Amino acid sequence: MGWMMNQSRSIYDTFEETAARAGDKTALIFLGERYSYRFLKKAAEKASASLSRMGVRKQDKFILYTQNCPQWVVCWLALQRIGAVPVPVSPIYTFHDLEYIATDSGAIGILSADTNFGYTKKLKEKGVLDLVVVSNIGDMLPWWKLLIAHGFDRIPDGKVNDEGIVRFKSLLNPKTDAAPKADCGPDEILEILYTGGTTKFPKGVPLRHSVYQDSFLAQLKVSAPLVPLDQNVIVQGAPLFHVLGQLFGLGPICLTGSTVIILPRVNLDALMLYVQRYKAKTLFGVPTLYRMILEHDRRDFYDLSSLKYCFTGGDVLPQEVLKRWMDHFGARIYQGYGATETCGGVTMVQVVGDPPLDSIGTLMPEKEIRIVDPETLDLMPGGETGELIVSSRLMIDAYWNKEEETRECFVEMDEKRWYRTGDLVRTDDHGNLYFVDRTADMIKHKGYRISASEIEAAIKDHPAAIAACVVGVPDRKVGERIKAFVVLKQDAQGITGNELIRWCKSRLTAYKVPEYIEFRDMLPKSKVGKYLRRELRREERDRAAS
Repeated sequence: MGWMMNQSRSIYDTFEETAARAGDKTALIFLGERYSYRFLKKAAEKASASLSRMGVRKQDKFILYTQNCPQWVVCWLALQRIGAVPVPVSPIYTFHDLEYIATDSGAIGILSADTNFGYTKKLKEKGVLDLVVVSNIGDMLPWWKLLIAHGFDRIPDGKVNDEGIVRFKSLLNPKTDAAPKADCGPDEILEILYTGGTTKFPKGVPLRHSVYQDSFLAQLKVSAPLVPLDQNVIVQGAPLFHVLGQLFGLGPICLTGSTVIILPRVNLDALMLYVQRYKAKTLFGVPTLYRMILEHDRRDFYDLSSLKYCFTGGDVLPQEVLKRWMDHFGARIYQGYGATETCGGVTMVQVVGDPPLDSIGTLMPEKEIRIVDPETLDLMPGGETGELIVSSRLMIDAYWNKEEETRECFVEMDEKRWYRTGDLVRTDDHGNLYFVDRTADMIKHKGYRISASEIEAAIKDHPAAIAACVVGVPDRKVGERIKAFVVLKQDAQGITGNELIRWCKSRLTAYKVPEYIEFRDMLPKSKVGKYLRRELRREERDRAAS
């Protein structure tokens, strides 16, 4: 079947056509429960009617703050139906992160996990949000499954004060008929994803309907020679608040009519059992996931032979993991390179031919790239390493409410808008790209993009710290571990690394907290006084190699 995007359609229009075509076919599997396309469409209509009655309007921003679960998908679809703008965020965000994103996006409402209600309640009490919808992870499971799960204490519950909040289940029992579907044009904002960056705060990436649909479809089509798109069964091993999690979670449901298996969190035994039970054909996860599977002591208890397409992104796939996977399973892991700003894939390894094992792929359709000198932006000679910049209609041209960051990350050249990735790459004569290093002050840890500046700002808030530099230390299991180099004030007494780590834990989301602290009398600086993280990264790599 050929899929062609009609530029006048919204993502919900496309989902409706997919649902009409798929009917009672399973769209979603969650904790062993199946949800058909017909069911999802009806649930989205009911939820959109309820949200509309509660005052949610077209282009209103609405935060999604739960684990992967069916109600996340239903709420996302319902918001698309009435033309509102979902703002997905990590369910492990603390109050500090949540408040910043709610304020920056101008959100009027939130779907919150009950286990996160403490943070959400504080936000509502401060008057930041008008509407709070709270959900338990089991809200869309059948009663008998909930009874068993609660009996064995397998479903986490959060204490919720019902005053002034709405329970998710009530959204599926609207007091009015379905709200009229909004008329959304291709250039209207579909959602805002927040991404880490070189600045202290996350940056909002506003994705538009045409960009989202065309970019996702082009990426999904890469696997079509191995698995027909409408016959795929996908185990989605990534969070839905991430662009790659949406590519393999929402993309198949809205665009191709595949079956998607989502997990509330990654559990290796559950993931491998789902592959075996449902004969999954596609698996997505960050490189760390594939290493964990290879090193899992019960790996060979499960039959993973149904997998035809294993894909990874979010970080560079170590060659030793790829070779071990090929030796053990007789199949390749395909990787891609992209960013939230480019709506995912810029390059992807093709499934035909025999691409080099260390390549991050060849260029995707409608993406144009240049490899330039990071300082001058002059074009580098063929084959030499330089910063990758990208131009395409399938990307954003500005961050949400961030003029300074937009000027830093986007440049105009030859009457085109280019996004500066901050990554150093090279290319060969066959168009294969190879990742070399990072120029931006970005740390990749377990697939997360973490801003060094954000961590440094938290450390420098400590009354004893005068300066800090944060870098990623190469690690074979998680990509990079976070290390902070800190200069203390001369009169600081008795300050330890453990104290600074505890300080960071009180201000940062868990995955952003440094694992190592090293105290120094001074930090390397450039001639203009900027701290040279690159020098510290080089020190750490030399130390690891020695």
